[in-house]
Amino acid sequence: MQKTKVLYVEDEPFLGKIVKESLESRSFDVCMVADGQLVSGLFEEYKPDICVLDIMLPNKDGYEVATSIRQKNAQIPILFLTAKTQTEDLLKGFQAGGNDYIKKPFSMEELIVRMQNLLQITYRKSQVSSQTISIGRYEFNPQRYELKLGDKLRKLSYRETELLSILAENQNFTVNRKDILLRVWDDDSFFNSRNLDVYITKLRDYLKEDTSVQIITIKGVGYNFLVGR
Repeated sequence: MQKTKVLYVEDEPFLGKIVKESLESRSFDVCMVADGQLVSGLFEEYKPDICVLDIMLPNKDGYEVATSIRQKNAQIPILFLTAKTQTEDLLKGFQAGGNDYIKKPFSMEELIVRMQNLLQITYRKSQVSSQTISIGRYEFNPQRYELKLGDKLRKLSYRETELLSILAENQNFTVNRKDILLRVWDDDSFFNSRNLDVYITKLRDYLKEDTSVQIITIKGVGYNFLVGR
C-alpha cells in the first residue's frame, strides 16, 4: 500500500523530529524541511499528498510558502501549525490558501485526525468531475476555484469556494448559519462565526456586478441566496 506523502515545514528541530518520527511510525512518508525558501523546489520533486506548514519560518514564512504551493496546485490540502491566535493572522492563513490550522501545542492524535479529514475531503472532490454552476450571469467552477463573469476571471480561496458552493447548491433557499459553520469550519464557535461574516461580505463584493444575485441575511437563522431567473 502506497504511503501518504507529507511535506512538513518546521524550523524547530526538537518539535520537528518528534512530529516526523510520530507520523512515520503511523505509516506516513515524511519529507521535512526547515527553511521556507527551499520548499518550492522540494514540492516539485517530492510531489506530496498534503502539506503541513509552520507559519514562523526563516527566509520565507508559512503564508508565502502556502501562496507559492497554491499557485502550483489548487487542490492539495494545506494545514497550518501556528502559535498565532489573532483573527487577522488566521484569516491571512486562509487567504494564502490554507485549508485548516491547528494551534501549538497540539497532540499527534489531533494533528493526524485533521490531516486525514483534509485528505478525505480532497479525495471526494477528486471523484467529482469538473462542472460549472450558473449563478445569474456568473459561471462558478468549484473544482478550479474560479468565478467568471464574461471575460473577467476571479480565483477564489478554499474557504470562499466552500461557502459559495453551499450557497450555489441552495439557490433561492435559506441556508442555516450553523449548518454552514459546521460544514466549512467543522465548528460553530464565535470565532468561526466572525470568520463567516467576513467571507459573506467578500462574496457579496465578488457578486455585486449582477444585481439579480443577492445574499440576504435572515437574522437569527442564516442566509437566503437569491438568484434571478
